[in-house]
Amino acid sequence: MDQFKSDLYYMRLAKETGKLSYCKRLQVGAIIVKDGNIVAYGFNGNLPGLTNTCEDISGDTLPTVMHAEANAIAKAARSTISIDGATLYVTQSPCFECSKFIIMSGIKRVVYGEEYRISEPIDILRQCGVEVVKWRENGEPDA
Repeated sequence: MDQFKSDLYYMRLAKETGKLSYCKRLQVGAIIVKDGNIVAYGFNGNLPGLTNTCEDISGDTLPTVMHAEANAIAKAARSTISIDGATLYVTQSPCFECSKFIIMSGIKRVVYGEEYRISEPIDILRQCGVEVVKWRENGEPDA
């Protein structure tokens, strides 16, 4: 399968995965792919064992909510699957904290959907040698 078709397929899966989130403000999905295989997935949500509520009464995200990327990376680590050299597909651009996990886990490529709040984490990923691709809504990668 060529890169464009692969990216399209996995971004669609990331979007579907995000629908599993109980978060009301924003549902984010992430898929980690290595050697053509999905090795982990994640969505934003509260820690296991806590309620499925993601926001407090004023609508702010609870501090116990995990981002989709961190959730997927943690699942891979827990299963002892190496994600060194993998590609991460995520529906929103990563934050600073998730970017650190991406870099340290050895993920080499990130394909993301929408810009989320700040773009500096994307710059950090690139500075650290991670290929970053912004996926456009019409299914075409940015040039």
